Amino acid sequence: MHIGFIGFGEAARAFQESLSGTNGDLSFSATDILLDHEGADGDCARAMRERGVAAAAATDGMPDADWIVSAVTADQSLQAAATACAWLRPGQTFFDINSVSPDRKRATAAKANATGAVYVDMAVMAPVHPKGHRTKMLLAGPVAAETSERLSALGFDFETVGPAPGSATAIKMVRSLFVKGLEAITVEALLAAQASGCLDYIMGSLSGSYPGLGWPDFARYEFERTLKHGKRRAAEMRESAATLRALGLHDALADAIADVQEKMGGLAALPEFAQGTPDLAPLVAARRTGSARDG
Repeated sequence: MHIGFIGFGEAARAFQESLSGTNGDLSFSATDILLDHEGADGDCARAMRERGVAAAAATDGMPDADWIVSAVTADQSLQAAATACAWLRPGQTFFDINSVSPDRKRATAAKANATGAVYVDMAVMAPVHPKGHRTKMLLAGPVAAETSERLSALGFDFETVGPAPGSATAIKMVRSLFVKGLEAITVEALLAAQASGCLDYIMGSLSGSYPGLGWPDFARYEFERTLKHGKRRAAEMRESAATLRALGLHDALADAIADVQEKMGGLAALPEFAQGTPDLAPLVAARRTGSARDG
C-alpha cells in the first residue's frame, strides 16, 4: 500500500513515522511547496530523504498512491486540492486533515470528488505527538468498509461521525474555540497580571479557585502551546471564526483568540514555571514591541 502526503510538515511527518512502525507493507511519497522554495538541500527535502519518503513535484503528484493525506497550512488547503486535481484519479482516497471550516471542506470535497477520488473529511482531535496516526480522529464522508478495515488494521484511532464532509471538522472547529480560547485567556490574564504587578496574587487565586487544572503545570502548558504553535493555531481559529459566521453566530471571539495566538507564536522561549512564580516580564516586553524570536 502506498500513502502520499500533500505537505510534509509536523503532522505528515508524525503520521509517516508512526505508520512506518506498523506491520503494514507501506511505502510513502510526498509533495510540498517548500521543495520548490528550499531546494534539494532544504529541511523538507532532507526530512523526506531521512525517512525514505519519495519526493514528488506538485504538478506531477502521486497518481500511484492508494491514499492521499492533505496536511498543509489552513490557508492553502483549497489550493492544494485544486493542484492535486490534475492527477487525482478514481480509486484513490483523499483524506483532508486540515483544520478548516466545514464550508472549506465541502468546497474541497467537490473538487476532489469530481476526479473520481473519494474525499474523506478527517479531523485530528489532539496534538499529533506522541501518538502520530494513533491520535484520536473523527471522519466524515463516504468511508468505505474496506477503508475502515484498513484504518483499523493500521492502528488508527478513529470514529465516523457523519456521511457528509464537514461534519467532522465542525466538531473540531467548535471544540477548538474552547481549547485555543482557554490558552489565549490564560496567557493574556497572566501577562496582564505580570504587567500590573500582581502575578503572585493572581497565580495563587487561580490555583485556589481551579485546583483541578493543576497549577502551575497548566499555565506552563498553555504558554508552551501558544509559543510553539501560535501561528498555526491562529490560522485554525480564523477558520473557527468562519464556521461561526456561517452559522450566524458571533465570530469576533474566535478572531480575538486568533490575534492572541498569532502574537504569541514565535516570541521568546518558554519561561520557567517550576520554582514559584514565573518571570513573564520578557514576554510582556516582547508582546509590547512585537519582537519575534528570530527578529
